[in-house]
Amino acid sequence: MVLKKSSLLFVVILTFCEAIAKEAGNGLSQSKGKVKSPVNVQRAHEYEPTWESLDARPLPSWYDEGKIGIFIHWGVYSVPGFGSEWFWFSWKTSKNERIVNFMDQNYPPGFTYQDFGHQFTAEFYNATKWTELFKKSGAKYVVLTSKHHEGYTLWPSKYAFSWNAMAVGAHRNLLGELAEAIRSDSDLRFGLYHSLYEWFNPLWIADLATNLTTDEFVKFKTLPELYELVNEYQPDIVWSDGEWEAPDSYWQSKEFLAWLYNESPVKDFVVTNDRWGHKTLCTHGGYYTCADRYNPGILQPHKWENCMTLDKISWGYRRNAQIEDYLTPDELIKTIAETVSCGGLRLVRMRRKPTQFVWTGQNNQSYNWLWLMEHKCPV
Repeated sequence: MVLKKSSLLFVVILTFCEAIAKEAGNGLSQSKGKVKSPVNVQRAHEYEPTWESLDARPLPSWYDEGKIGIFIHWGVYSVPGFGSEWFWFSWKTSKNERIVNFMDQNYPPGFTYQDFGHQFTAEFYNATKWTELFKKSGAKYVVLTSKHHEGYTLWPSKYAFSWNAMAVGAHRNLLGELAEAIRSDSDLRFGLYHSLYEWFNPLWIADLATNLTTDEFVKFKTLPELYELVNEYQPDIVWSDGEWEAPDSYWQSKEFLAWLYNESPVKDFVVTNDRWGHKTLCTHGGYYTCADRYNPGILQPHKWENCMTLDKISWGYRRNAQIEDYLTPDELIKTIAETVSCGGLRLVRMRRKPTQFVWTGQNNQSYNWLWLMEHKCPV
């Protein structure tokens, strides 16, 4: 009998997983998969606002045991659904010809990006259904984009006046609903992506004009927002981004992380990444991301994460995407195996329309593969 390519890959991956399970030996349970270990960090001392001190904090064990997570990019950029999540920047700053033509051909003169906000209705959004889907996938943690570089927040932030999901568009606390559903109906860990900077925020532009000798944007926007997120929603992961325009000293990253690890309500179990300043990637922070779609191919000494997309082109929803633009189940499972075998975790980005979750047969196959990795590959 001739095996199909996908069947052959199944056999290879299953063999790989069984070998790892055998090697793990007494760390596994035959019926449950893994014996749970303590999730809290044993803090021997208070962490100082220095990288030497902060980098010495061990990762909570739950993160290493997770292996696969779901990354949700959802925001106003989902409304035009064209190009990528960088739509606004590509339209107004880069003057991308395709984006400019798209707007000229489909929207009236004077139409602004903020007008898209009113169309971000989320009328079919059901956080409980999303949670059921994530549980079926076998993923162990979920990271929601609370705010991308456009500045629109999915929660009613006091620091995003009239540019948040409660005030404009859905008129709902989209973040809060998902946090509640995940914690009520699953054992999934809930993380939050947050962009440090915003393309067109006047305070950010003003700080740039002074060559970052002022920090009004950080004092009145970035830091208050981060404290609000942590105190209100107590995320298991703070997934920082948008750091590359400024050093960590401008963002006051070390001071924030010291508070997060010492005093915050999540101090004993929170996990952070490495995007805290233009020189911190792959050097400082909790686990390393190093770059989008990072996949070194060899075993790494430091815990790392491969944040990637099923869509090979965009992190956000694209209504003109073709099926060939997406990873096949074979490609996805190959990358997961490569990542996990090299000591990394896989954060898989799924796409959403402004109204609901987008689902295709290809997605369904991919989720079946994720289930396989979790239930047959207890690593």
